[in-house]
Amino acid sequence: MTHEGIRQAVAADVPAVRAVTDAAYQRYIERIGVVPQPMEADHAANVAAGRVFVTGGPGTAGVAGLVVLETHEDHLFLDSIAVHPDAQGGGVGRRLLEFVDARARELGLPEVRLYTNALMWENRRIYPKYGYEVVERRVDGPYDRVHYRKRLR
Repeated sequence: MTHEGIRQAVAADVPAVRAVTDAAYQRYIERIGVVPQPMEADHAANVAAGRVFVTGGPGTAGVAGLVVLETHEDHLFLDSIAVHPDAQGGGVGRRLLEFVDARARELGLPEVRLYTNALMWENRRIYPKYGYEVVERRVDGPYDRVHYRKRLR
């Protein structure tokens, strides 16, 4: 499935997935006091499982953004979204969030769920603009997380 230049990642994309994720989340390490979970993900396993979707063509230079998705019985979980800092502000994140909605609808799922660290205030401003509502705030180990959901029509 493709959507505005977004495609399922392949094994050759793993270095780009790692590079974009690290570049996008690096700035949060000092603020939250721990390495953000997406930076510690097994990117090769996620790609092999078909959970990663990327923008652009193959190779590190072509990938500006990505999402990692988990399909559940009653929702699509947006595990991670990352846009390379050099591409931020150019609509990549918006296109990725629109893709997530389209993917959930394609799978017949009624809602998308995600969480973000409470100290990632940039994300907490963005998600409500795209129809996400706060469900709860919960501490999971070293992570203080705000959980969101978006009900699809």
